Amino acid sequence: MIDNLEQGYFGIGIQNGKTPENLGVLWRSAQNMGASFIFTIGNRYAKQACDTHKAVGAMPYFHYDTFDEFYKHLPKSAMLVGVELDEASVELETFEHPRRCVYLLGAEDHGLSKLAIEKSHHLVKFDTPLSLNVSVAGSIVMYDRRAKLKLQAK
Repeated sequence: MIDNLEQGYFGIGIQNGKTPENLGVLWRSAQNMGASFIFTIGNRYAKQACDTHKAVGAMPYFHYDTFDEFYKHLPKSAMLVGVELDEASVELETFEHPRRCVYLLGAEDHGLSKLAIEKSHHLVKFDTPLSLNVSVAGSIVMYDRRAKLKLQAK
């Protein structure tokens, strides 16, 4: 029998996403990387042409109008991991992913809200001179999680 700590889960979403294309690409990556659910906060987008694997039909999709509404529905025992260029952020390369967590990304032009940064249990960033496209950033975070958990399992 697998211990709940070994099982884990994660969800990933965007706060006030800028373009529907970014969301579709992130959904497709989330499905490929084993996300348990996807979500949006603020801006809501309909079906995405770039979601060619139909991720929104393969896993739960949640929409929250505000960050407070999202935070109130954060799964019990899940850690909120904000992806943000911030003084308190640690570099992804050294970050140890929680077994049960929710990754939150902000739009490229505004990032996460101040409240989202304050409420995040962890903040991670990339060792890059410029910010990354939100769907690229989310895909890298999920790949990093998957790679590190595979190494831990060996």
